[in-house]
Amino acid sequence: MKPSAKKKIHSITAFTLLDYPDHTACILWFPGCNMKCSYCYNPEIVFGKGNYSIPEILSFLEKRKGLLDAVVFSGGECLLHKEVLDAMHSIKTMGFLVKVDTNGSMPHRLAAALKLKLIDYIALDFKATKLKTKDITKANFYNQFFESLTVIQKHEVTHEVRTTIHSELLKEDDILEMIHLLEINGYEGTYYLQHFRNESITIAPLQHSKAMDYNHLSTMKIQISMR
Repeated sequence: MKPSAKKKIHSITAFTLLDYPDHTACILWFPGCNMKCSYCYNPEIVFGKGNYSIPEILSFLEKRKGLLDAVVFSGGECLLHKEVLDAMHSIKTMGFLVKVDTNGSMPHRLAAALKLKLIDYIALDFKATKLKTKDITKANFYNQFFESLTVIQKHEVTHEVRTTIHSELLKEDDILEMIHLLEINGYEGTYYLQHFRNESITIAPLQHSKAMDYNHLSTMKIQISMR
């Protein structure tokens, strides 16, 4: 199928060593999101529009063969876009690894991509406890997060779970509850906690966040890693 010429990608980070473990990568930023997280660093992407088409991205990647190992699909929420599966297929065919950053709200599209073996690595954002999800994200995709986690585990794709921590939004008791929820839903391994970056332009105005250390909350099954 010929890739759509519609402008579906907001912007491109041409090179990163941080976003795909042990690999060189670029990032495709897809506009729009079905969440409006208070602490989101990317309001220009969440409320933005597409500036690049898939054919333009493929042309860019053709010149990066041998220089990049992987392509990261991020946003916004990249899985909102139905064209994303065709884009993944084209990029995989070119020989690149594919990583997806997702908020877990689209388990059915995630399952479709995994069934087709289009994704090599997933970073799944665990936003908050059930009680705080709507207040923080202005949406209620709490159950879909766990559906997505189940889909990922079923397909045995390499993945990580991560949470952005703002000290005024999530407290230690919330983190403990989230660890427990991950455990009872079968997650084992590293749980990445990312400090909110103060002085960032965010969707909602926020107070200063204190950098907390939660390594002591690690369990037999889940190892906390602070970023």
